[in-house]
Amino acid sequence: MEGILGKKIGMSRIFNEEGQSIPVTVIEAGPCPVVQIKTVAQDGYDSVQLGFGEKRKNLFTQPLLGHFAKAKLEPRRILKEVKNAKVEGMTVGQEVKVDIFSVGEKVKVSGISKGLGFQGVVRRYNFRGGPKSHGQSDRMRAPGSVGSSSYPSRTFKGQRMAGRMGGEKVTIRNLVVAGVDLEKNLLLLRGAVPGKKNSYLTIRKIS
Repeated sequence: MEGILGKKIGMSRIFNEEGQSIPVTVIEAGPCPVVQIKTVAQDGYDSVQLGFGEKRKNLFTQPLLGHFAKAKLEPRRILKEVKNAKVEGMTVGQEVKVDIFSVGEKVKVSGISKGLGFQGVVRRYNFRGGPKSHGQSDRMRAPGSVGSSSYPSRTFKGQRMAGRMGGEKVTIRNLVVAGVDLEKNLLLLRGAVPGKKNSYLTIRKIS
């Protein structure tokens, strides 16, 4: 199996044999039941659909309840596909656990970054702001000129300006697996991953 779904628990640290402190992200990964298997012959591509997490049954739509009932599984909060997975030998209802990863292996993690709300250009794009002297009392964090006057008399599309920051899908590559706890379904990754605590993630092997 090429990937698994998980939930970010938070950050911690572990110590290696030399006594060095290593920052790690603790992720509750799986177990994820296989809800559906898609193949090139039937669907045009190979993928494995995984479920993860719990939610009250009355919060699911009827089509989703029927989808899980067809697989003879309890409804899961998160339903995602791991594309380009090796579907040979996989069966519906099979559980994918954290033991598919090994210490030292590199993975990529996808999630929704922290939503930071409406931010100015200094924080959003690292602008330095205006001069601090010459009587400017209200331009220290301003973006400055954003367009020409006579021509083209408009602001170009894509101009870096203030706006909503964060809350976007982000993928971090080449994170190293620092530990695997099969009993507690925990995966320790060296470094930080996108999202806040209790946000859901997709962890995939790098082929």
